[in-house]
Amino acid sequence: MPIYVYECDTCGDVYEVEQRIVEDALTECRCGKGKIKRVMQPIGVSFKGSGFYVNDVAGSSKPVGSAPKAEPVADSKPAEKPKAKSKKAE
Repeated sequence: MPIYVYECDTCGDVYEVEQRIVEDALTECRCGKGKIKRVMQPIGVSFKGSGFYVNDVAGSSKPVGSAPKAEPVADSKPAEKPKAKSKKAE
């Protein structure tokens, strides 16, 4: 079950509550005087290694954003196919 952090706007008390995801967020503080709000916490995921960032391109030493160079076209005429020899049946 996830653990949510709440903070009271009156007493300033900060505490953690283990709740199910489908449960509604708490609205009243334990002190009984103020309203509480859920505090957003950073997630516990760490991306280590290569390949997670734009500048980590696997197997390439080219700078990011460089366009590939166009190859010059030697001949615009399509290559001819060799003709197959036909054998007549006797």
